[in-house]
Amino acid sequence: MGRASQRKGAQGERELAELLAAAGWPVQRGGSCFGEKPDLYGLPDVHVEVKRREALNITEAMAQARRDADKFRDGHPAVFHRRNRQPWLVTMPLESWIELYSAFEREKTGENGI
Repeated sequence: MGRASQRKGAQGERELAELLAAAGWPVQRGGSCFGEKPDLYGLPDVHVEVKRREALNITEAMAQARRDADKFRDGHPAVFHRRNRQPWLVTMPLESWIELYSAFEREKTGENGI
């Protein structure tokens, strides 16, 4: 990976960390530890894999997210990604989305007393 690519990746991690913090999740960057720490950590039950690229092989990125989620045991694998001048997207396995959304629905129902 070249220096420009590394800088772009680090900038993507900082940008996403700021957005998540503004939404109420003060995540931390793993830094440039290349595989020793997750890209971002502190988002409950979600392993965050950050990709800031024009051409992304989402299948390979998700395979990396799954491996790292198993390695770090920090939650469901999710790839947060964006291209230049495009909004951030999140890709995750359907079974993970179902589990997370079901938990959200249970909590919502419990709060409303239904």
